[in-house]
Amino acid sequence: MKFSLPTDAAERKKLPIYSGFIRYFPLAIAAVAAVSQRGNDQHNPGQPLHWAREKSTDQLDATARHLIDVALGDDVGDLSILELAQVAWRVMAELQLRLEKQGGLK
Repeated sequence: MKFSLPTDAAERKKLPIYSGFIRYFPLAIAAVAAVSQRGNDQHNPGQPLHWAREKSTDQLDATARHLIDVALGDDVGDLSILELAQVAWRVMAELQLRLEKQGGLK
């Protein structure tokens, strides 16, 4: 599936970004945003929040490692939430990269 944001006003109105995504998953989105901040603080200390793509290149392997952590029992309380939020971040990163490769907007 090739995807990019529509430029036509009528087509843009058909894309339910808020009602079809943000309203469904507000807490999950906030948890993934917290992963972004935490990762930036770890890998880019003192720098404004940004995705250092050159430091983050193994999305699917990292996703699998986080899923293994959950499967092995690191799924209690906040740790489970953190692991799953990291999985979501990595999957979104992989999706973004693949859509960009197909010619979608960055």
